[in-house]
Amino acid sequence: MTGNSFSVSGYGPARAGWTRILARDSLARRLDWPMLFAATALSLIGSLLVYSATRNRTEINQGDPYYFLIRHLMNLGIGLALMVGTLWLGHRALRNAVPVLYGTSLLGVLLVLTPLGATINGSRNWIVFGGGFSLQPAEFVKITIILGMAMILAARVDAGDKPYPDHRTVLQSLGLATVPILIVLLMPDLGTVLAMVAIILGVLLASGASNRWIFGLLTTGVIGCVAIWQLHILDEYQINRFAAFANPDLDPAGVGYNTNQARIAIGSGGLTGAGLFHGSQTTGQFVPEQQTDFVFTVAGEELGFLGAGLIILLLGVILWRACRIARDSTELYGTIVAAGIVAWFAFQAFENIGMTLGIMPVTGLPLPFVSYGGSSMFAVWVAIGLLQSIKVQRPMSA
Repeated sequence: MTGNSFSVSGYGPARAGWTRILARDSLARRLDWPMLFAATALSLIGSLLVYSATRNRTEINQGDPYYFLIRHLMNLGIGLALMVGTLWLGHRALRNAVPVLYGTSLLGVLLVLTPLGATINGSRNWIVFGGGFSLQPAEFVKITIILGMAMILAARVDAGDKPYPDHRTVLQSLGLATVPILIVLLMPDLGTVLAMVAIILGVLLASGASNRWIFGLLTTGVIGCVAIWQLHILDEYQINRFAAFANPDLDPAGVGYNTNQARIAIGSGGLTGAGLFHGSQTTGQFVPEQQTDFVFTVAGEELGFLGAGLIILLLGVILWRACRIARDSTELYGTIVAAGIVAWFAFQAFENIGMTLGIMPVTGLPLPFVSYGGSSMFAVWVAIGLLQSIKVQRPMSA
């Protein structure tokens, strides 16, 4: 293994990086192909589900049945390019760019609160550029929280000064994460806040921080939820979602409509489903937001238990491979970044699928790689690029 082995990730000449692709110990040989296959398969399955959910919806597809399909595939293409770019730069190079990335992400979520922001489905978390293009900056904040906390928590440990992060270091990392969380809470986007909290817990667990911090954060979270409820910080539609989760029969034609229709669609699929493009609930447009938040209902109805199970299996492959990358990383920074991504993907997938089954409240989180949405697709593929970078930058003997 020569000193140029890491040149593919920003530590040597760019030309040397591309040359190594053809070498015996090339980048292509060291990529985690099961993860790439699973993520690509999920995105392609998602394109079929999005097409099925939108092809007959003339009120949103502008009269073109392929409108959302084409855009989903375009988002996938951009996502793949971002993954390659992230791998090329490398997670170590991005570590040095954390201050710039963090400042840019904060600026993005702050702009949402200005007249440039747009309210969609009750949350002011979008910037609309026109021509059907929009951006959700909060999706990228998840990445900067992971990178920023990892940089702080691992700095002295990777340098050999400390065996694990001390209390002051943990406080600094929590301060970094708290600022964007408070901004996102103002939108309000409770689902994204919950995903960020899951990321923080995953990062702290992987860093080796004292368990007292974990228990303290969980206790603070419970107190915070009670305070948010008592102070009426949540919007009425968010309160209604929790009420419908607690009592699905509360208002089946109103606040409980989404979850009731979602369970009907999934339950009607049986073992093998009604067949792609042949679901009565999907064709009849009974489930709202079926191309985004409730895309899993299309799989449940049209592909059945087997098809829905395949999606869960592919998500499991990504989480399994990411856990292996976190375990095998030779530096704490890489371990923390991988663990943060695992926590993000695991929570978001569980929450999205859970809300369609009625076991989790509706929060508006997309299903990673599957749901329609450019910002989400870009963010998850950048995360895949980070995971691949951690793997390929590991010494060959590891």
